[in-house]
Amino acid sequence: MDAHSRGRADEIDPADQWVLNPRTGHYELRLGDPAAQQRPRVAAPRRSTSAPTAPTSPSPAVPKPRRGDGPPGGRRGGRKGGGGGRRKKALVVTSVTLAFLLVGGATAAYLYYDHLNGNLSVTDVTGAGTGGFKKDQAINILVIGTDKRSGAGNEGYGDKDSVGHADTTILFHIAKDRSNATALSIPRDLITDIPSCPTKQPDGSTKEIRGAKGTRFNTSLGQEGRDAGCTMRTVKGITGIEVDNFMMVDFNAVKTLSTAVGGVPVCLDKDVDDEDSKLKLTKGEHRLSGEQALAFVRTRHAFGNESDLDRIKTQQQFLGSMMREMKSKETLTSPKKFFSLAEAATKSLTVDQGLGSINKLTDLAGELKDIDLKNITFTTLPVLDNPAEKVKATVVVNKALADPLLQMIRGDVSLTEVEKKEQAQKEAADAEAKARQDALLQGNRAPAADVRVDVYNGGGPKGAASTTLNWLQNTKGMNKASNRGNAPAKVGATQLEYAPDQADQARALADALGLPVTALKMGTADAGAKTPMKLTLGPDFQQPGAPLAPPVPQELPADVQQAQADKAVCAK
Repeated sequence: MDAHSRGRADEIDPADQWVLNPRTGHYELRLGDPAAQQRPRVAAPRRSTSAPTAPTSPSPAVPKPRRGDGPPGGRRGGRKGGGGGRRKKALVVTSVTLAFLLVGGATAAYLYYDHLNGNLSVTDVTGAGTGGFKKDQAINILVIGTDKRSGAGNEGYGDKDSVGHADTTILFHIAKDRSNATALSIPRDLITDIPSCPTKQPDGSTKEIRGAKGTRFNTSLGQEGRDAGCTMRTVKGITGIEVDNFMMVDFNAVKTLSTAVGGVPVCLDKDVDDEDSKLKLTKGEHRLSGEQALAFVRTRHAFGNESDLDRIKTQQQFLGSMMREMKSKETLTSPKKFFSLAEAATKSLTVDQGLGSINKLTDLAGELKDIDLKNITFTTLPVLDNPAEKVKATVVVNKALADPLLQMIRGDVSLTEVEKKEQAQKEAADAEAKARQDALLQGNRAPAADVRVDVYNGGGPKGAASTTLNWLQNTKGMNKASNRGNAPAKVGATQLEYAPDQADQARALADALGLPVTALKMGTADAGAKTPMKLTLGPDFQQPGAPLAPPVPQELPADVQQAQADKAVCAK
């Protein structure tokens, strides 16, 4: 249900809806419709440096404000230049896409809890992805910018009746330790395979949408009834990375968010006059909002060689600038921007059920808030011109560059330089762990007939557990091996778990499979005489007897495009 059907007055600035009740001394939220006048009154909250907790009902009573606190966003505002710890913490947004910028507003605007929840659109992606991010693991959020021409003022952009495509797609990877993040752009004209995908229909039924071989990536959304779950599945096929959640925005998001933040600074190396996107700017610095901001991120003819790849770079520059603007003092201390961003954010956003409430978006924002902008990297999936085309219109993956990049993301390796002290500590810990692991391979080997192991597939090729079992039994004489099918959870790399009194068996199995010492995970307690070890095959496993995939690279190849979110770059 949208804001109009909820009876809210969209034309009223949220910052002007707090008034002082002289009888109680409380600031109260009054929306401009008759129904709002009948709702329970809400007192303004006191300031706090801790993250707010969303109320369980639309209009809870909250404590009386402290002395000196004005209504958040009201006419009296707050203390000059101070902003308050609550607002500052809530708006320290460090994500790399429009939708992630929305999260900062949603976190802070918990007083509009019920109202903002009503603004959100939620899609059931029928099992695509993991079902939701987890606090103690790396997070992968797919952010989709669709070119659907919905919303007032957008009818003139191309095909107004189009159901939209996955026009701008960014896979946002947040490191497990929350020290860094990577934003991987996927070109819309990439030729790939789109898998079959179940989609929820308006009547509640589920329809299987047939997949497609060798087609443009952007058709993974909208076309033939595909939803964002289809795009999530397609991205997994391309990258080998399973997506936790998705966020989707359309044209209006660029216009409303850039306006709410007070304009986004951009820099141009030359004059631009693009008739298609209607972008007309002189060389130098500009602050763009509304239609101009949308024209800037849509242009394909203003910069570089006029390709979608150069447009991706322009969009990354814009998003980085918007993030810096969000973290600026002018934004952090402005109640009006604070509430306007919350409204613009939630009205623009479509999410899956795992992010389908302000509470859940707040949790996600909490995972992002401490990442420094210098440790957020924009990059693009490396591609080549499609060799099958005489007239170059599409691209294919450049495996030589893409493989190491995707390995680093899957291995949770930062593309930027994290704090020197933290890096040194990590390297020292890794060296100590390697020394311990090297010692594990020193010792006796058990006879093949005595090796007991359960084999699980935790992310290896389809059928890997069965293939490995047959190979161990028929080639290596390890007849006490068993196939246990799919592992309860996927692993980042192949691992062999065993007890101290199974070390001889572990060494024998490691020799047979060519396992590196890093794959050996010894427990602390001895096992029973007939207890099997546990071998879980990961994405680095290719086939039994073949070496595991090479170690995850620690540095990107020089030709991989990248840009840091803290650096301003002029569009060329």
